[in-house]
Amino acid sequence: MSKTKRFRLSALSSTQIILLGYAAIILFGAILLSTPLASQARVWTSFPDALFTATSATCVTGLIVVPTATYWSLFGQLIILGLIQIGGMGFLTMAVMIFVVSGKRIGLRQRFTMQESIGAPALGGIVRLTRFIFKGVLLFESIGAIILATRFIPMLGPVRGIYYAIFHSISAFCNAGFDLMAGVAGNGSITHFVSDPVFNLTIMLLIIIGGLGFFVWEDLYLHHFRLGRCRLHTKIVLLISILLLTIPSLMIFFFDRNVEAFSYLSTPERLMASFFQSTSARTAGFNTIDLNMMTHPTKMVMIMLMLIGGSSGSTAGGMKTTTIATLFLCIRSSMTRENELRAFGRRLDDSCLRSAVTIFFSYICLFMGGAMLLTQFDGVPMISAMFETSSAVATVGLSLGITPGLSLPSQLVLIFLMFFGRVGCLTMVYAFAESHHTNAGVSRLPLEKIAVG
Repeated sequence: MSKTKRFRLSALSSTQIILLGYAAIILFGAILLSTPLASQARVWTSFPDALFTATSATCVTGLIVVPTATYWSLFGQLIILGLIQIGGMGFLTMAVMIFVVSGKRIGLRQRFTMQESIGAPALGGIVRLTRFIFKGVLLFESIGAIILATRFIPMLGPVRGIYYAIFHSISAFCNAGFDLMAGVAGNGSITHFVSDPVFNLTIMLLIIIGGLGFFVWEDLYLHHFRLGRCRLHTKIVLLISILLLTIPSLMIFFFDRNVEAFSYLSTPERLMASFFQSTSARTAGFNTIDLNMMTHPTKMVMIMLMLIGGSSGSTAGGMKTTTIATLFLCIRSSMTRENELRAFGRRLDDSCLRSAVTIFFSYICLFMGGAMLLTQFDGVPMISAMFETSSAVATVGLSLGITPGLSLPSQLVLIFLMFFGRVGCLTMVYAFAESHHTNAGVSRLPLEKIAVG
């Protein structure tokens, strides 16, 4: 019997291991959260609510059906924080780090699975990259917690202030969007700090650094921040990230200049708030402005930002900046009648375009399909449904406040979208398609063109 079990486990592909690994962590977290010890009232939490929360935490989303600060006990909050950390770094990164610390040998199969999990460009140096990721995460989260403590300790006292600082630093760096401010300010988010530059800049920097990706950190570090020597991936990520931080921020500033939520802020504070919403919309899930007060154009801008998300191999979700960059390069090559995708003096492999088209089409279909289901199940306005489903599939966590009131079928739709967004489109496809893959050999079918456009 044991041989049969080992055979079945060894027969799993790396993508199937990733898929089952995240599912197992979510299920285990849901079981813990459903126990009376996890709630402040010491009552059993319904399994659907516990499952939704565990999925949201592991998939670093931030959508909630019960208030994090006022419903969950300290034990429950620590479970959520642990799931956020595992989901942000990737459970395989944590597993490999445990192997390294314990002195166990990392086999070729484990290295390949790790490469698939974080999307590493090469198999070599995986263990070294894992150490680098672990040290980087610990460094940035510690610095963030120390800075945030200067704001929380005067407000909450030393013990609670330090705990809040650590919680929000991890949540921001992992792009999770969970916060505990409902128990302090009573407004359900961090709008209390809308005018605080230290808090805003710290959270934004944690979000940005976490969303750039592990490969970008390593590349910049190894080349001493000399961009000319960095890989094409790093250059594209930095360029698209800068554009997505600046242009949408100015759009939000312009579209919402007469909105009541901005009316009591000075011009510098309005600009800071605009940059914060733009930064957070790319999979972080925090908001310093009441999102329900924002105009429809601003909500559409935020929906687009949520769907794009962060970068490959990062704590962020979404279809990724490199996907959008590849599609734009394809548009440019079509307009200039070039046969290749080029950027920064390099040529992109054809497989990049195929992957980008697959990811883009999958996200759009799930985002729109999920929104239609939410509208059908609960009769919510389409713009609200689109906002919620884009937040779920891109693992963002921003919400217009409709999630707690959704029916079980709608919540199951969001759970699936969150899981899909964290595991990744290609991982999900390959996990089910690999066993049916066949090699067609060297022969090729006849070539023929079709009319397009």
